[in-house]
Amino acid sequence: MSNTPMAANPLTRAVLEIDEYASGLGWDQPARLFALVDTARLRSQEPALAAQLGLADEPETTGLTPIEQDEVPTDKPLDEFLGTIAWPDAVVGCALTVERLMLPPSAEAQVPQGLSEAKLAKWVAEHPERQEVRMTVAVLRDGTRDSALRLREKDSSTEVLTGPDLVPGLAQALSVTFED
Repeated sequence: MSNTPMAANPLTRAVLEIDEYASGLGWDQPARLFALVDTARLRSQEPALAAQLGLADEPETTGLTPIEQDEVPTDKPLDEFLGTIAWPDAVVGCALTVERLMLPPSAEAQVPQGLSEAKLAKWVAEHPERQEVRMTVAVLRDGTRDSALRLREKDSSTEVLTGPDLVPGLAQALSVTFED
């Protein structure tokens, strides 16, 4: 994507590209799953698909191409759904973008004990310090991971936080999709 900032490595560039794509769709979107494929391999082994994705005319570069998968089901918990995924060998990594409500660490002590999952979600949604966040998390087969966080109140590409350990639980869940 043309507005994606240059990043130090292909995985970070892919995460930022997916974040930019999701940003263009607006907020209140369902989770989206992406396969990550080696761009050079895609061009050589699947030239028609590379052309369809607009990669045929780009200069030769190393990198990863995100390919959006079918819709993530909304009637099943995300961790259960991820447990059903197995990737073919051509897929070198995967990424997920999902929106959630987050509370600052200072609010942890205020969380009422013994709430059901539904009541806890309602409590968080009504908390005055809640933040809406879009998380884009990616992992490679070799365990490398990266992520991007975008707050709804600071919805700008210059305000996106990146780092490998921002959403460790989701990164681990994605890594499991590559286990035998």
